[in-house]
This record gives sequence, structure tokens and C-alpha cells, in this order.
Amino acid sequence: MVSPVVEEIGQDKGETLQVAKLNIDDNPDITRRFGVMSIPTLMLFKDGELAATKVGAMSKAQLTAFLDQQLS
Repeated sequence: MVSPVVEEIGQDKGETLQVAKLNIDDNPDITRRFGVMSIPTLMLFKDGELAATKVGAMSKAQLTAFLDQQLS
């Protein structure tokens, strides 16, 4: 449900944002490391460090607003 929105935003913000997806079933160690308890969980990393996390489905407008706030 969220995946197409995330991919679209990744294309729109290609110069400033790199989008990656991770299958939690195939990567349980990373899931535990970052404390993912629910999906979708969206994480924003800056300079290799976790900068922000958002849990739950969001519209494109909500996700864009979240990213714009974090990336400004």
C-alpha cells in the first residue's frame, strides 16, 4: 500500500533522497537492531545515522511533508 507512494517520492526527490526497501522477513537482524515492531515503518537516515522514524501508512502528501520537514 505504501510502497508505490515511497517509490514515487523517491523518483520525485531523486537528487536529494535515496529510497531503499527492506523485507523484514528476510532481514530479522536489522529489524531487531532498529526496533521495528510494526509495518510499514519508514526510517530516514542522514549521513548513515537514523534521523527519524515514522510508523504507519501515510498519504503522499503526509510523507512528503514529513520528509520536507526532516530534510530542511
